[in-house]
Amino acid sequence: MKNNQGFSQDMRKLNNSDVSVHSIKTAYQGFFKMNEYSLQHTLFSGEQSQSFTREVFERGDAVVVMAYDIEQDKLLLIEQFRAGAIRGNDSPWLLEFIAGMFDENESPMDVALREAKEEANIDIRSESLVPIMQYLSSPGGMSERIHLYFSDFDSSQVEVGAAFGLAQENEDILLHLVSLAQASALLSEGKITNASTIIGLQWLLMNHSSLSMK
Repeated sequence: MKNNQGFSQDMRKLNNSDVSVHSIKTAYQGFFKMNEYSLQHTLFSGEQSQSFTREVFERGDAVVVMAYDIEQDKLLLIEQFRAGAIRGNDSPWLLEFIAGMFDENESPMDVALREAKEEANIDIRSESLVPIMQYLSSPGGMSERIHLYFSDFDSSQVEVGAAFGLAQENEDILLHLVSLAQASALLSEGKITNASTIIGLQWLLMNHSSLSMK
């Protein structure tokens, strides 16, 4: 948000210092982890809330990469199975951008470059990676923070119809190249349903003209 003086203004009244975490207990540990937080925080009235508990899904942070060949108007979408989409009536095979979680001591850029190779067998230059934003996936019950990147790339690297991914992680990933107009149509028709791809595509559609001018 910009005010009339042209500088960023944070309108929020409360911040991290207004939260007291009394304890964190691991309620479940499997492929992912669930922690139970006991906490209280300052109310907008200035009083303190009662102590209460919240279960938080500690999935870990992730990086998402929008790989788009600006000159050729080719956007890379990957198709893969997602267990969390089984409950819906549509397909649990989702169209997404390249994405992956952090390994130990990795930077967001390290993750972006590694996942581009693992999931799509493409090489992205680090100088082509542009950080777009960070956002929380579902902060009411999950701690995951997404680092969203854009990257121009050479789409001739892509083996359309080829499958990639790490077998030890049960990945089976199919590659697609579409124009930005085709991707926009998929979005409008409700055929792209995961949040990071929706957010990334909306950013790309809003900023496409300025990217083309570079």
